[in-house]
Amino acid sequence: MAEQVALVIGGLAGGLLLLLLLIWVSCCLWKRLCAMFTYEELPGTTAASSTQGDKLCPPYAARTQTSRPPGVPFVVPPSFQDRDWVPLNSGEWAQVPRDPYPAPELLPHTSSSNLGMVGTINPELYKFLEDTSETDFPEGCLGRLWFSLEYQQEAERLLVGLIKARRLQGPSETCSPLVKLHLLPDERRFLQSKTKRKTSNPQFDEHFIFQVSSKSITQRVLRFSVYHVDRQRKHQLLGQVFFPLKNETLAGDCPRLIWRDLEAESLEPPSEFGDLQFCLGYNDCLRRLTVVVLRAKGLQLQEDTSFVSVCVKVSLMNHNKFVKCKKTSAVLGSANPVYSETFSFKADPAELDTASLSLTVLQGAEGEKNSWTKVWTLGRIAVRL
Repeated sequence: MAEQVALVIGGLAGGLLLLLLLIWVSCCLWKRLCAMFTYEELPGTTAASSTQGDKLCPPYAARTQTSRPPGVPFVVPPSFQDRDWVPLNSGEWAQVPRDPYPAPELLPHTSSSNLGMVGTINPELYKFLEDTSETDFPEGCLGRLWFSLEYQQEAERLLVGLIKARRLQGPSETCSPLVKLHLLPDERRFLQSKTKRKTSNPQFDEHFIFQVSSKSITQRVLRFSVYHVDRQRKHQLLGQVFFPLKNETLAGDCPRLIWRDLEAESLEPPSEFGDLQFCLGYNDCLRRLTVVVLRAKGLQLQEDTSFVSVCVKVSLMNHNKFVKCKKTSAVLGSANPVYSETFSFKADPAELDTASLSLTVLQGAEGEKNSWTKVWTLGRIAVRL
């Protein structure tokens, strides 16, 4: 019991000594801090202050004198002598803040001068050229198309912005236009805009991306084909825009806004054996190759045309081996037959690189029971998929 009491008394004594030590250290630190913020008053300032009172040296006196006057307890450095100072309530002088952008002094305007003076507004400087691209249309214009171009050198991407079209000459008042974009000479791949219903002045505001290398970009031609879509969803060409891609066109880091007038489709004469128009499409989900045979024109028929008929045979080939064949209906006695027939072939995506199509135009002389007694081959087209 006595030992516990002794331990308690020893602990209390030690805590008291530690507390006294902390108080002494705090007092020493406080004295040092107070000594840091004290300053020694210059001799003669007390007398000067008592005689001058609240009157301080004016600003101009500090500018003309380089030594400290007897009534001023400090000396203004030479670099601050040309600045303005204002008195404060505490008896000190503070610098007047200056405007970093001083207003220019207005000069008097004389009637004899033709030029605008400082401080006056010259209306000639604010005139700008009006944009007449939407109002000035030449006679016989098929329409006008606005688009933007930008080429990203590092990503090798051509960014095309389809903005709008104006004054489209549709087959009727209710024009429903859409635009197809081709990067020639690649006729197989294209990008297509949305169809704008019942308007001759569509606003598209759509963006498209073509992946093309920087080495071949200057050899490409961008083609815009504007179509009208009728109720049967058939496309009728309204006009085209061909824009060659050049270095000066693609220069710069921002898109360039361009407008061009539509051009009519070039009506070239048919070839020696005639022309055949058809369309191709492939559905990845169904793995179906679709062939649409539209029409033929300028065919060189044999013998009397009143007793002959013309059809088109579509053959699917793989590694030059026959896979499947389909025929259109026969059109009697016409050198410009119209078919508009659709055929579908089953083809896996892996087989497309080695597959090809063969379209053969056949002419036959009809005999009994709608059978052909003679068959002539008018022409053949081979397309590699």
